[in-house]
Amino acid sequence: MLLGIATFFEGFDQLLVAYSMPLFKVEWQLTPVELTMVVTTGSAGMLIGAMLTGVLADRFGRIRVVVAAMLVTALASLLLMVSPNIEVFAALRFVQGLGIGGEVPAAAVFVNELAKARARGRFVLLYELAFPAGLSSAALIASVVVPAFGWRALYLIGALPAVLALLVIREVPESPRWLASRGDTERAERAMRTIEDRVGAATGAPLPEPSPVIDAPGEREGTARVRDLFGGRYRRRTAILAVLWFAGFLVNYGLTTWLPTIYTSIYHLPIRTALNYTLVSSLSGFLGCVAVALLVDRIGRRASIAAGLAGAGLPLLALAALGAGQGASVVVWSTLATFFIYASTICLYLYTPELYPTRGRGTGISFHGAIGRVGMIVGPVLVGSLMSAGAPAAAVFALLGVLGVVAAGAALLGEETSGRTLEELND
Repeated sequence: MLLGIATFFEGFDQLLVAYSMPLFKVEWQLTPVELTMVVTTGSAGMLIGAMLTGVLADRFGRIRVVVAAMLVTALASLLLMVSPNIEVFAALRFVQGLGIGGEVPAAAVFVNELAKARARGRFVLLYELAFPAGLSSAALIASVVVPAFGWRALYLIGALPAVLALLVIREVPESPRWLASRGDTERAERAMRTIEDRVGAATGAPLPEPSPVIDAPGEREGTARVRDLFGGRYRRRTAILAVLWFAGFLVNYGLTTWLPTIYTSIYHLPIRTALNYTLVSSLSGFLGCVAVALLVDRIGRRASIAAGLAGAGLPLLALAALGAGQGASVVVWSTLATFFIYASTICLYLYTPELYPTRGRGTGISFHGAIGRVGMIVGPVLVGSLMSAGAPAAAVFALLGVLGVVAAGAALLGEETSGRTLEELND
């Protein structure tokens, strides 16, 4: 619950700039170039945060890195509230991006290592729902707070994780798996005993005897390097995951970022109607995340991700084949596509940590999280370039649809992880 609340605020803080930008644009009399700088610096910070924190989590511990990322996000938010000009704001937004990009993968690794094998998928994905919930809540809270108190008050709310970090330090033990992988068996045993005592107190019943686990023969102490992701059995896994992260986030953000503009510029819909249509698609995406969280242990990781990518690609191809002539048809097919694409991308935060050993689990999700961030940047740029070149909307949907279907094929080549312990899956 504590990490879920922290992840909720990371999602909340990520979108605050979208709802404060129209106001500080007027306050500071900003040009489009300066506004682009704000968006770009935040994205760059998230990319670097995603690249670094998993590696740091493998070296210094999951909880230490999660707490550090929470504090960076919160303190930057507090300073953003009192920014005197756009230059300071952009620099602080970059720093905040480091924390936002870093907390989610490090926390995902920790939760993955804490869950039991049989229901790990549902456990991890229900936790992961906190991030899209934070994204959605940012719009709702902004609509109430900004008219009453102005845009700066939003960043005061965004600083609440600073208090939460203290609770995480006090209440959340370090991952016993990570401690054991570092050879610190005494601390691992102590952390495990703390967890067992709390479970016993909560259930009021004695714990069952632990099931024997065959030690992974190649598991060794220490920290993995990025090049270790390309050795042995991990080479194939890394290649498949790279395709899934890049294509999945490219289709996701290529579609969702440009939908409001497509509605207004191509179909000439009023801005309120365009935003309402986009909200419907976003809610559909959240429902897709809930659905896959409940089904992923039953149908498996490969099927969930492949169905999500194909389920996004095929409606977009159908929309392109129909000519995408009316805004009403676009909202129907794109809403169906977002239901599936959100489901597939959230699964990657479950699937990726399962496919790497404890010593390199953070490094693995950092590497692929960075690839996903590149897809998030390439997708909107690619769609924007097509629109600037005068390409019809059908061509945009066709391109995204093809990428989704191709990536679905790659997902079927992956290894199934459902119901297997992390030690069974890794050398």
